[in-house]
Amino acid sequence: MRHFTSINDVGDVHDLVKRAITNKSDPPQQLAQQLFVALIFFNPSLRTRLSSEKACHLLGLTPYVLNAGQSWPIEFGEGAVMDGDKSEHIKEAGKVISQYADLIAIRAFPLLKDRDEDYDEPVIKGFMANTSSPVINLESATRHPLQGFADMITIEENKRREKPKVVLTWAPHPKALPQSVANSFAAWSLAMEYDVVITHPEGYELDPALTYGATIEYDPVKAYENADFVYAKNWSSYRSYGQILSQDSGFRVNREKFSVTNNAYFMHCLPVRRNVVVDDEIIDSQQSLVIQQANNRTFAMLTVLEQILRHMNI
Repeated sequence: MRHFTSINDVGDVHDLVKRAITNKSDPPQQLAQQLFVALIFFNPSLRTRLSSEKACHLLGLTPYVLNAGQSWPIEFGEGAVMDGDKSEHIKEAGKVISQYADLIAIRAFPLLKDRDEDYDEPVIKGFMANTSSPVINLESATRHPLQGFADMITIEENKRREKPKVVLTWAPHPKALPQSVANSFAAWSLAMEYDVVITHPEGYELDPALTYGATIEYDPVKAYENADFVYAKNWSSYRSYGQILSQDSGFRVNREKFSVTNNAYFMHCLPVRRNVVVDDEIIDSQQSLVIQQANNRTFAMLTVLEQILRHMNI
C-alpha cells in the first residue's frame, strides 16, 4: 500500500480487517524509528487526532501536528492569481512538507458549494501531486476511509452471522454535513459483502457509484427489520448538493424502530447529537458500540501505517 486515500487503495479488504483485529490484540512494536509523520488538520478533530498520534507512537514513529485551518490558507488551484488571503501554494508547501515528513496525513472538509469540485478532492490530490511522501486520508471532502475501516473492524468483532444485515440510516441534524462518512461506510460494507440497506428521505440518495449493490429503502421501519447493525449518520443532499431538504424526526434512532431488528447493535462515528440523531436509551444501552468504534480508530490507523511502512521496505 503506497497511499491510503480511499478503499480503492486497499487490496484485499477482508485480509486488511483481519490484520487490524490481530494488531489490536498483539500490536507490532517499534517498526520504525527516526521517521516522522505530519498530521495536518484543516479542520478540528478529537478521535482522529488522538488515535493517529497513538498509532504513530505504538509503531515508533514521531508524529507532529499542524493545525492549519484558517491560520494557514493554502491555494490548490492551477494558474491561480494569488492576490487574496492565500499566500502559499500547494506546489511549494507540499514539497517543503515532504522534506520534513516521511508520511503525510491530511484532514480537510468540503465546502459543500460545488459538488464537482468537492468530489474531485483538490486537497488530497494536491498533496499527492506535490509530495514525495505517502499520503493518508484522515477525512476528505467525500471519503473517510479510516472511519470506514474502523467500522468494519467493529462489525467483524461483533457479528453473529457470516453475512449480517447492516443498515445505514440518515438522521436529522441542524447543520448541513458532508457525505464522507456515509460514502465510506457504504463502500466498505459492500466490499465486505454484507447485506447493506440504506434508508433516508427521498432526495438524500448518495453517489450511486458508491452505493451500487445496496438496497435503498425510504421507510426506516421497513429498513430496520431483522437488522444486525444500525449505523446512524446525517449527510446533506448529494443531488441538491449541500442542502438540508428534511428534518424528519421519524428517522431518529429510537426504541420503537429498534424493536423490529435482530437485537441490533447501534453504531455512530461520533460526535453525536443526543435526542436528535439517537435517543439516550439507545446510545446508552448495551447494544451501543460507539465507544468500541472510537477505540478501533487507533488500530485502523496503526494497520494502515504498518502496510505503508512495509511498502517502503521498513
